Amino acid sequence: MTTPPRHARPFRKGCNRAVRIPRERELEADEEIVDREGRRPVPDAVRRPFRLAEILAGLTPLDDEFPTVEDLPTEPEDIF
Repeated sequence: MTTPPRHARPFRKGCNRAVRIPRERELEADEEIVDREGRRPVPDAVRRPFRLAEILAGLTPLDDEFPTVEDLPTEPEDIF
């Protein structure tokens, strides 16, 4: 379900022009890239790369039993 369009009044922030984004239109990001399609500004959330610790924290442990593997020493091999 989409929400109806909302009007916003631009304002100046230093040398920049800004618009407050309503809460229901916020993007889940700390940083955004703003592109332009014709006269329309298009914000997009910056996607940061996954961190290994975050990926590992989201994994669930396996309940499977792993077979025991006999760890034999390697045989010397004469290759000359």
